[in-house]
Amino acid sequence: MKARIKWLEDRAFVGESGSGHAIVIGSAGGADGRTLGPSPMELVLMGVGGCTSFDVIHILEKSREPVTDCVAELEAVRADDDPKVFTRVHMRIVVSGPGLNRDKVERAVKLSAEKYCSASAMIAKTAEISYDVEVIDGAHPADAPRASSPAS
Repeated sequence: MKARIKWLEDRAFVGESGSGHAIVIGSAGGADGRTLGPSPMELVLMGVGGCTSFDVIHILEKSREPVTDCVAELEAVRADDDPKVFTRVHMRIVVSGPGLNRDKVERAVKLSAEKYCSASAMIAKTAEISYDVEVIDGAHPADAPRASSPAS
């Protein structure tokens, strides 16, 4: 795996992946305080959510579950001192679909957290990771009342 990061101006960079994708990376440290893109730590947090979501969808599709939507909402706390690593990450995984099997959804999230998600495994070296699972029976989140199930 490869990546290339090129400085644009102030605190703005463009990151290019080895697979040919690009994203602007920034911080509010520029001369005018603007942010052109997510900060590196925001990208790390999005990477954890993306990795988990990818795993959950993959596992549920292999189980032939009728998934119509999957949303991962993450909130992280960072250390006060440098390096300001994540010390806590909480994920809320909301999976929707008509007739989803709650046990299979919870199993998919657990497998991602404990076995498959490389990003979570790295972050777990410095942070306590917790998650909640919500299963919505319907095609879209608005189709059914919400029912949460803590699974951490």
